[in-house]
Amino acid sequence: MVYEDAKFYLMKSFTADYVFPVYADPIKNGIVTVDEDGKILSVSDSASDVSPPPEKLSGIICPGFINTHCHLELSHMLGKVPTKTGLVDFIKEITQQRGATDSGLITAAAEQADNDMFENGIVAVGDISNNNSTIAIKAKSKLHYHTFVEIFGFLPNKADELFEKALTLMDEFRPQSVSITPHAPYSVSKELFRLVKKYCETHSNLLSIHNQECDDENKFFRYKLGKFTALYDYFGMDISHFKPQARNSVQSIVPLLTNKQEILLVHNTCTNLKDVYFLKRFDRKINWCFCPNANLYIEHKLPKINLFVDQGFNITLGTDSLASNHGLSILSEMQTIQHKYPAISTAKLMEWATINGAKFLGIDSQKGTLETGKTPGLNLITNVNGLNLTPESKVKRLI
Repeated sequence: MVYEDAKFYLMKSFTADYVFPVYADPIKNGIVTVDEDGKILSVSDSASDVSPPPEKLSGIICPGFINTHCHLELSHMLGKVPTKTGLVDFIKEITQQRGATDSGLITAAAEQADNDMFENGIVAVGDISNNNSTIAIKAKSKLHYHTFVEIFGFLPNKADELFEKALTLMDEFRPQSVSITPHAPYSVSKELFRLVKKYCETHSNLLSIHNQECDDENKFFRYKLGKFTALYDYFGMDISHFKPQARNSVQSIVPLLTNKQEILLVHNTCTNLKDVYFLKRFDRKINWCFCPNANLYIEHKLPKINLFVDQGFNITLGTDSLASNHGLSILSEMQTIQHKYPAISTAKLMEWATINGAKFLGIDSQKGTLETGKTPGLNLITNVNGLNLTPESKVKRLI
C-alpha cells in the first residue's frame, strides 16, 4: 500500500482549454496524466476519470515537437550573416565565417542551442553535421538526435574520396543514430549521388537533402545560367562537365535517389506544383520539410506551402540553423505558416510539428502523439485564440 501511494503522488495530471492528442481530434477541457518518467498513463475528457486532481492550465496541451532540420554546429553564427542576402551570398558568408571562431565558443554556442531547443518544447532533432564538433553534446543531450553526415562535392573526380571521408565521420558519431546524405542538387555530382544510392541499397540510411531554396537553383539546372555559375567561379571550380538538364533541380536528381530509404526534401522555397506531380510518378519515399523563418531570413520568400497540403506526402517542420534564423523554435515556424496561410489549421500544423517528424525519424512508437504508453514530452501553448495560434503564443515544456 505504501508503494502504491508513492506511485500515486509521483503521477501528474494536467488539464487545459484543449488537449491535442494528434492521433485524434482536439479534446476541449481535456486531461493528460503522466508518470514520473513522462509516460502517458491516460488522456481523458472527464475529470472524474482522473486522479490525482489535474493542474488547471490555460491554452493547448500537445506532444513535444520534432525538429527535422537543424545545423547545431552553426549555432555560433547567430546574427553574423545579414538577412535577405539570397542563397548564393548566404553560402559565401557561411564558408567565410563558419570556422573563424574559437572552438570553445563554437561548443558553448551549440550547447546553449541544444538547451534552448529543450526549453522550446523540442524533443527530437534531425541535425546536419559536416564535422565532429557536436558528438559529445548530442551524447549527453536530453533530446533525441539523428545526425545527417552531409556530403559536398560537385566535381566528379572527387566523389570516391569525399564519400570515404563521410563514412569515416559517420563512424565517429556511432553508436548515435546517424546516416550519410547529399547536401543539395547544386553541390553534389551525379557520381557522388550514385555512391550514396548504392550505399542505401544495403544499409538503413535516412536522407535529408536541401531542395530548391532559390530561383537560381532551378535556373542553373535548366539553362546553366544565374548566380550559381558565379558561385562556382568564386570557389575556383571548373564545371564544364555539367550540362543543362532542361528541367528543375529536384526533377533532375530524382532518378539518382534511392527507393529503399525515406528522403526528406528541405526548404522547397521554389518548388512548384509541376515538381510535386513529377515526384508522384516515381516510387521514392518523399517527405517534405519546411523551415519558413529561414526562408524569410535568406530569400525573404516563403514556399507555396498550401500546394503541398493533401498531396499524400508526409510534411514536417524544421528550424534550420542560427546562421539563418533568430531562434530554434518549432512553435515560431508554425506561427509564421499560419500567419501566411490561415487556412492551414493548428491541428494540421500540429501533425507536421509532432507525429510526422517522429515518423520520418523512426521514433513514432515513443514520440509524436499523446497515446498511452508513449513518452512524447508534454508542451503547453499559451496565448491562443481558441484552436488558433496568435503572434503572442508561447510554448512551455510541462514534461
